[in-house]
Amino acid sequence: MSARQILVTSALPYANGAIHLGHLVEYIQTDIWVRFQKMRGHACWYVCADDTHGTPIMLRAEKEGITPEQLIARVHGEHSRDFAGFHIAFDNYYSTHSDETRFYSEDIYQKLKAAGLIEVRAIEQYYDPVKQMFLPDRFIKGECPKCGAKDQYGDSCESCGAAYAPTELKNPYSAVSGAKPELKSSDHYFFKLSDPRCQAFLRQWTRKGSLQHEAANKLHEWLGAEGENKLSDWDISRDAPYFGFEIPGAPGKYFYVWLDAPIGYMGSFKNLCTQRGLNFDDWWKPDSKAELYHFIGKDILYFHALFWPAELQHAGYRTPTNVFAHGFLTVDGAKMSKSRGTFITAESYLQQGLNPEWLRYYFAAKLNGTMEDIDLNLDDFVSRVNSDLVGKFINIASRAAGFIAKQFDGKLVEEAFHDRFMGSLPELLLSSEEIAGYYEQRDFGRAIRRIMALADQVNQYVDQHQPWKLAKQGGQERELHVVCTMLINAFRLLALYLKPVLPKLVQRAEEFLNVAPLHWRDAAFVLPPAHAINPYEHLMTRIEGKQVEALLAANRQSLAPTPAQQSPQRHAQHQTGETVEATEHISIDDFSKIDLRIARIANAEHVEGADKLLKLSLDLGQLGTRQVFAGIKAAYDPATLVGRLTVMVANLAPRKMKFGMSEGMVLAASDPEGKTTGLYLLSPDSGATPGMKVK
Repeated sequence: MSARQILVTSALPYANGAIHLGHLVEYIQTDIWVRFQKMRGHACWYVCADDTHGTPIMLRAEKEGITPEQLIARVHGEHSRDFAGFHIAFDNYYSTHSDETRFYSEDIYQKLKAAGLIEVRAIEQYYDPVKQMFLPDRFIKGECPKCGAKDQYGDSCESCGAAYAPTELKNPYSAVSGAKPELKSSDHYFFKLSDPRCQAFLRQWTRKGSLQHEAANKLHEWLGAEGENKLSDWDISRDAPYFGFEIPGAPGKYFYVWLDAPIGYMGSFKNLCTQRGLNFDDWWKPDSKAELYHFIGKDILYFHALFWPAELQHAGYRTPTNVFAHGFLTVDGAKMSKSRGTFITAESYLQQGLNPEWLRYYFAAKLNGTMEDIDLNLDDFVSRVNSDLVGKFINIASRAAGFIAKQFDGKLVEEAFHDRFMGSLPELLLSSEEIAGYYEQRDFGRAIRRIMALADQVNQYVDQHQPWKLAKQGGQERELHVVCTMLINAFRLLALYLKPVLPKLVQRAEEFLNVAPLHWRDAAFVLPPAHAINPYEHLMTRIEGKQVEALLAANRQSLAPTPAQQSPQRHAQHQTGETVEATEHISIDDFSKIDLRIARIANAEHVEGADKLLKLSLDLGQLGTRQVFAGIKAAYDPATLVGRLTVMVANLAPRKMKFGMSEGMVLAASDPEGKTTGLYLLSPDSGATPGMKVK
């Protein structure tokens, strides 16, 4: 088997949030595949980067009072930490805000322009007169033109599912400042995806047989029947102010983040080439013999399987060998939820002391190489890890190692063992290519099932020969030595097959076995005569149910806090940060007197002369609007509050203040000391609308 040249990428995580378990499905899947390829002896490189450009980055940095460069540098460190914690072994983890990505963005753009595939045309879009910026669709909110639901984004309605243009929204407002947006014309740059050349190429490219069946069907649906032209040109520009790369020869115009994000794969690999002395062109020129694979979520298939290959083809670069799309993660059969504690960050999982390889194993057992969603069933997670890894796999080594150490000076039998092993457990030696095929096809679930079936065979061998009884019987030393040597060899083969999934556990197993790092070719052999093993140390503990419960509690955000959560604190015109703690029980009748309602913050502004107050205008739907003064100035920039849903006490008696009348109270959580820098406004789950009663 000749060595392959393989370049692998995962989708770039956006530098505006933490890595969570849903993200990790993709990175764990990719990492397993890459580790397998390297074990096979192939030259396989795995690159990724933070996706760092766009309006959300710019606005978040502004809110935090730092530069975008400072923000993305901090998040890069956080992402790198979380990936390392789950043993994701990138060969290079870089940033799209780099000289390399800028170079290839400009290069591809100039080549597409020279090919006549870039067009400039004026478009009308919403403009925020307060922030003096054009608004992306997700920063425009208003009433759905189809069902009338309020506070919907500018591209689709979360209530009825309708898709529309932001200009179709009723009563639109800027989610940045709360101002009524204005329609304004601006020149935009388009990649002509509708061009017959792009259409013809994409029809040919998407017909290749290696694409996932579900992905191919979806792409053909988007392309339409032969002769149809269903693809629209792609707007690749944004107006200043914007954090990104300025378009050459177009002052004040910037590449849209989705233009330079996939080009970040090229930028990261170019940076790796500089580090390792590789030739970039060997991997990216049209005649390259190397393989290029992108692992992505199914929600970004459109970008990676239509825009991206069309850009590369017409800019003179190679196109992907394949795009591997996966489904989403659910937890206990439902979407990840902050209120249930199942929206779990990578950092939280690790901080709670859970072994990252428990999750790697469970995800591997669920993945099958398709676009199906996978479910993290927490009860099954505990049961499967404990049963498979501890009960079946680890148990094999622990049962044999003590006898080898105590009775045979830590050495296996002094004879060639291959034929004897084949006579007792032949499938362990004969299954390597079958298991390799499952790994290659990303059908990790089938690989795990086959490996565990082999582990069952080994444990049946243990039950048949009962080494603990042999150790007590006189004259059975030779048989005991053979049985334990059989088990140590079986454990080594199972460890080899599991190594892509459990790299750190197997590294410790290699140290115990006293062997060099295992490669796939080693599956053809057993350990040599009289091989010495090292003293056994326990390799993995069982998951305790209370560990999972603690993880959920640590991630749960609820309107009914537990002692492990932050205590509630109410902030209104007459409370300026002091902690309000309940010291006595109340009855349900007392609680029912409080009218809690969902409210949308229609406007927020500073109060002249007030050190701690913000003036909020709250939309309560059919109940009208209320004015509230809240002591949250130290924690929130008013511009970031506009459009947000929160919870208010709607039947609090109005109070006259020197700044005006306050007609209610918004709810927030705080640290136990009630410091105003640690305030967190309560937010309802998606689907709630202004005026809804909280009970």
